[in-house]
Amino acid sequence: MASSSSSGLTFKLHPLVIVNISDHYTRVKSQMNPTHAPTHNNNNANGGDGVVSPLSPRVYGCVIGVQKGRTVEIFNSFELLYDPSSHSLDRTFLEKKQELYKKVFPHFYILGWYSTGSDAEESDMHIHKALMDINESPVYVLLNPSINHSQKDLPVSIFESELHVIDGIPQLIFVRSSYTIETVEAERISVDHVAHLKPSDGGSAATQLAAHLTGIHSAIKMLHSRIKVLHHYLLAMQKGDVPCENSLLRQVSSLLRRLPAIESGKFQDDFLMEYNDTLLISYLAMLTNCSSAMNELVDKFNIAYDRHSRRGGRTAFM
Repeated sequence: MASSSSSGLTFKLHPLVIVNISDHYTRVKSQMNPTHAPTHNNNNANGGDGVVSPLSPRVYGCVIGVQKGRTVEIFNSFELLYDPSSHSLDRTFLEKKQELYKKVFPHFYILGWYSTGSDAEESDMHIHKALMDINESPVYVLLNPSINHSQKDLPVSIFESELHVIDGIPQLIFVRSSYTIETVEAERISVDHVAHLKPSDGGSAATQLAAHLTGIHSAIKMLHSRIKVLHHYLLAMQKGDVPCENSLLRQVSSLLRRLPAIESGKFQDDFLMEYNDTLLISYLAMLTNCSSAMNELVDKFNIAYDRHSRRGGRTAFM
């Protein structure tokens, strides 16, 4: 496999595709019986899962979208029925899915396919070639489901196929391509909603607060690392290690103007005011909870005392 593509295409990947692939993989893995040995799924009942292993099943599907000039934008995906043991693709299922999507999204075309794994394999070229009658240059989207806490980038790779001459024989090989994440308003709302879903056990307020603070900490950490990169670059430019580019300096200056000045007096006043308002709201919420608990206690006491007073002829407590 070559290191990078030379086609010059620009790829834009939407979050819905990543969510669909992750959901497909999670469903297949949850349906597996971990006590069984790895087997071949010949009937593909799980949506084209192919070789099933207790640890890392592989799933297959198609990616759809539009291509305008040299820009390829991947919007959505659907599952495929594919058996990697016999390299057979269910054409009837694929054509039916394609027909249904054409009715809803008439401008979307099959751009390629997706799978899961750590890297592209030689056996993946079989399904890649099988889709060339639909798209002469299909795209391969690969999601790595393994968790790597040290990795900062998304575990998603996009591959193209190029014809290279190896040992005097022309062969198709996978080459890695760069991509960017493209979102629309509806996708941003959906992703934010999924990120704020409660755990299956209900989750406590402390758990939700910890998750929220962890997200804020990660965002601040990433912002700090990127500002540090800019700082090192400006220092290198000042020392003459890198050439001075006025256009880039203008962009950096415009970016830095958006950052708040933490050392200013206005920031300290606004920060203390917001901090005091937050404490006041917390105290008011605590007083409201105490008053509500006291009212419930008084109501229960009056009900119990009223029943007792009816027997002894006494008046109510309140």
